Amino acid sequence: MDGIRHWELRPPKSEESNRALPLPASFAAALQGERARQRLARLAAGPRWQETGFAFTSRSEEPRTESGALHAIQGPLTAAGLPRMRLHGLRHGCATLLMAQGVPVRVVMEILGHSQISMTLNTYSHVVPELLGGAAHAMDVALAHS
Repeated sequence: MDGIRHWELRPPKSEESNRALPLPASFAAALQGERARQRLARLAAGPRWQETGFAFTSRSEEPRTESGALHAIQGPLTAAGLPRMRLHGLRHGCATLLMAQGVPVRVVMEILGHSQISMTLNTYSHVVPELLGGAAHAMDVALAHS
């Protein structure tokens, strides 16, 4: 390898992978902060600026590598009292939190991009006992109001 990074953008694995997802307000705020940072970097770079179209870039404004992205998230994870984790661990944590908050499994499946609900249920079956307790409480509430 000549030491130069080469980037190759590829289409998603499937047509269904190319989809719009709802964005939590806190994520939108983070994106706006990153956009402001890039505006300042663009001004500082002047004519040397090369627009990539990526939301999160390295300090040299290149698309982040997986290791660069992992490095960038470790500080916020530590500040939040969370352990170091890989990107897939964050995806897993997101799905687990959504299910524990009562988000329907079908919605979690769509967010994750699973093609079958059985894949979501099999992967996150450890959350199902927590959901059962919530279902019992929901039934108590519903019956108390009838």
